[in-house]
Amino acid sequence: MNDDEKRWVARARQGDDDAFTQLVELYQRPVFNLCYRMLGDPVEAEDAAQETFIRAYTRLASYDPNRKFSSWLLAIASHYCIDRLRRRRFNLVSWDDLPPWRWLPDPHPQPEEVTLRHESQRHVRELLDTLPPDYKAAVILRYWYDLSYQEIAETLDSTLPAIKSRLFRARQMMAQSAVQVEAESVRGNSILVNGAEAL
Repeated sequence: MNDDEKRWVARARQGDDDAFTQLVELYQRPVFNLCYRMLGDPVEAEDAAQETFIRAYTRLASYDPNRKFSSWLLAIASHYCIDRLRRRRFNLVSWDDLPPWRWLPDPHPQPEEVTLRHESQRHVRELLDTLPPDYKAAVILRYWYDLSYQEIAETLDSTLPAIKSRLFRARQMMAQSAVQVEAESVRGNSILVNGAEAL
């Protein structure tokens, strides 16, 4: 945490709204990105990011200054998104019904590059969506935010062994899903080829 950020946090905890606004401006993109990767919908992610900052503002008194402010803030966002994902499951919303992964276009890409990149990103998104919310949060914090295992444990209010186990199992689950998708694709292509040969 740099000196400006420390000052803003200290002043915000004393009720300075301008200082909290500075923190919002500093962290609005990382918080939105985390919510977007978790929820997969920009409108829902925007709502989740706003709720994260509201919760942070109302809970500033509970913030421990010995902890990184960014970790505390991402913890609030992660828990809120996990709750939303669990409610989706509880409401029996199929993962297949979730909105597709959307990406901002590159200003100068070649058409082939765009197609391959979008296909790869869509595939990663689909694999992430097969994970339970707690596993998904751990994977995103590790591979998109480059947090250490200890930082992830603190962010998700868990233990170091639990996070290591969760990430290991998440990688296994994603690998199994990838193999299954590939097998289904090969099986589908085989049916098409055999059907064409029969004609």
